[in-house]
Amino acid sequence: MRHFLQVVHHRSSAGETTTLDPAPRIIYAIDDNAARFENQVTTLDGSANVLSFEVVDTPAPHALLSAPLNLGDDDEKNEERLMRLDRVDFPPGGVAYLHTHQGPGIRVLLHGEIRIESEGASHHYRPLEAWFETGPDPVFAAASETDSTAFVRCMILPRRLLGQSSIRYVREEDAAKPKPQRYTVFVDEPLSDTARAS
Repeated sequence: MRHFLQVVHHRSSAGETTTLDPAPRIIYAIDDNAARFENQVTTLDGSANVLSFEVVDTPAPHALLSAPLNLGDDDEKNEERLMRLDRVDFPPGGVAYLHTHQGPGIRVLLHGEIRIESEGASHHYRPLEAWFETGPDPVFAAASETDSTAFVRCMILPRRLLGQSSIRYVREEDAAKPKPQRYTVFVDEPLSDTARAS
């Protein structure tokens, strides 16, 4: 069965409730800078301002972004997976040198600006705009020159990477360079068979 990774922004007023159907999801509370994994029916109460990253069979029409989970060759599709949510903070002028990751993922910008270069194209993103990275396609990122920049990202990774970085630098000399960005991992949750195959 084909699966998708999507992110939905839920914003509600006091007294409103939102019920989310069961799905492997990570809910990131924007105002609290906190996240949790859920796999059951989930109710959002009160003044929610959250991003819900979800593995689903059918993308929601109101999602900020959705993308099919193409997890590689047959051996990789059968590999156990985990769902990771982390945050990346850049100082003004920070860059992420040309790199890949070991799985696909969606990013959402929290504040600042960022330029993403991949597959011969360049895109600029502003707060609450989302983008998808396949994992194996090399990416270069350049944050705002004048403001601090941060994004959250949810990736579907091989379970063997539990507690480990997924990044690989394309050029060997870049791996040794100082990295000004700061990483905060919120969730590293092993998945069942749900998200193993596309």
